[in-house]
Amino acid sequence: MTRLPVIVGFGGVGPAGRSSFHHAYRRTIIDSTTGHERAQTFMALASMMQLIRFDEGRCLTRDGEEIEPGAIEARFGQQILDGTLIRRIEPGMFDPDRVSGNNTMPVCNLSAAPGTFLVNKRNVPDPLPPGCEARSIDDNLVEFRMDDTVTLSLAGFRKLTVQAAGQLPSGFDPAVLYNSRFHPRGLQLTIIAASDAVRSVGIDWDVIAQQVRPDEICVYAASAMGQLDVHGTGGMTQARLRGNRVSSKQLPLGLNQMPADFVNAYVLGNIGATGAAVGACATFLYNLRMASDDIQSGRRRVAVVGNAEAPLLPEVIEGYAAMSALATDDNLCRLDQSETPDYRRASRPFGENCGFVLSESGQYVVLFDDELALEMGAQIHGAVAGVYVNADGFKKSISAPGPGNYVTLAKAVGAARSILGDEAIRQRSFIQAHGSSTPQNRTTESRVFDQIARAFGINEWPVTAMKSFVGHSLAPASADQMISSLGIFHDEILPGIKTLDAVADDVYDERLNIPIQDLDLSGRADVAFLNSKGFGGNNATAAVLSNRVAEAMVNKRFTSAQISAYRDKREAVLEAANAYDEQCMQGPMKPIYRFGEDMIDEEKIEIGAKELRLPGYAHAIDLDMTNPFEDMV
Repeated sequence: MTRLPVIVGFGGVGPAGRSSFHHAYRRTIIDSTTGHERAQTFMALASMMQLIRFDEGRCLTRDGEEIEPGAIEARFGQQILDGTLIRRIEPGMFDPDRVSGNNTMPVCNLSAAPGTFLVNKRNVPDPLPPGCEARSIDDNLVEFRMDDTVTLSLAGFRKLTVQAAGQLPSGFDPAVLYNSRFHPRGLQLTIIAASDAVRSVGIDWDVIAQQVRPDEICVYAASAMGQLDVHGTGGMTQARLRGNRVSSKQLPLGLNQMPADFVNAYVLGNIGATGAAVGACATFLYNLRMASDDIQSGRRRVAVVGNAEAPLLPEVIEGYAAMSALATDDNLCRLDQSETPDYRRASRPFGENCGFVLSESGQYVVLFDDELALEMGAQIHGAVAGVYVNADGFKKSISAPGPGNYVTLAKAVGAARSILGDEAIRQRSFIQAHGSSTPQNRTTESRVFDQIARAFGINEWPVTAMKSFVGHSLAPASADQMISSLGIFHDEILPGIKTLDAVADDVYDERLNIPIQDLDLSGRADVAFLNSKGFGGNNATAAVLSNRVAEAMVNKRFTSAQISAYRDKREAVLEAANAYDEQCMQGPMKPIYRFGEDMIDEEKIEIGAKELRLPGYAHAIDLDMTNPFEDMV
């Protein structure tokens, strides 16, 4: 029996806010939300942005003025909208008009006397550059002489050509939520996002861990580029150039697999399977595939999958800009025939566009197999039907798209059809496009969609693109799509690509419906196809089933008595999950960070011929294995 990987928890933080309980999704459809859900969206963002706080049940502004939760939008609404999604890089990140750097300048001593400087002894390079001499004056000072042409590096500033980015909500600082000393920003997002996802389940993690064998849990997570800020690889490679020393933490904390390591060591205490697949912009789907395959096969029963990336650094922005991949200020002005770039509309998938917008994000999901979900009363938000990965074959350009995406999307649609039939994919499915907002992507990806739609008899296939709201977060980009899809399943509203005036003329949209305003999908949101096209030919597409479809499949597999017992257990789980959401609303998020806690005493590990027991775990690890090659020996 193939087990169904069901999504029982999800969470994270990104430019649209906190992901759990659909808050970030509703920021992208804010004009289509009303009543309690709209008020909750503004309240969740106001809390993140430190515009409000709670004291003994009273909602207060930052200045201590009492305010009714229902009045938050009227008081702070525009500030909240302006401080989320894609916008100009904020001073809290860095000043895009004054990015520090060094300029080299050859200096030739043309005077009769050598050029002479007094410098501190510890700043004198060893060995001395050619043409230079140094003579000690006292214990601290040295007379530094230049007798020949010498190249100097002078500190200076430059203005970035790209100043739009998808940033965390204004005022939200992940570093202050836990003891994050020396952690690169990407790992800060990892701790917060994984904690949010795990706590959104509504079942304490220690209870989950005791329900299964230790090796039936897996964590798959990675970053595409590693941690490139001063606390990671970036600081290590720049240290000597900046006159600093390399620290002992910069190299290990900069590694691509470190998000998985942090989740294992500090959030879950996981001793089960772990891994970090990297596939450029498709990285989340690569890791989701491993988790989905593990659960379907029965090797694992619990999976925590996600990614975090914090690439909003001048060096990274300049790297992508050098590839002509990003939307520069000048090109945005040319598009709009304006003297001022429209940063909010910098990302325009499938419209007249000029490049993508980098962003930061951390997103995670928690998967159970369907039987475990019933046993524990877990909520079911959706299910993963399959994830498909294919390369492009021979290429002229490593960054150009290729044929692999035809294979991944066709297989995903075929898989969904095999489960639900033709009517479901033709009438009740939608696409989360990679939608990078480049002229090349809008034609190549739309052609893939159009050709697959033609082959499967699909008309008016709804298409959305999350990058129009939150930008391109690299490794978590398809996780951003997943979070949005879970919201679409729940609210049945497809976010329109609101940064467009119109779909571009060269887009292949004969069989597509690319809305520029929110689209009502009532009764038509049962299958999501998450599409990703990464540099190097890393194509991936996931078929994700709605909560309604997943629950219907579970109802067919299990008895009515089992379903009834499940629903009874679920009530308490829902109550606990909602209590966590309320806690986040009324104060800062409280990540799980268990540094050095509950470490396993290796002296108490019990190893027998048929099982291995770890102290603190209810179930043993089975060593009495069947021979998978029985017919060969």
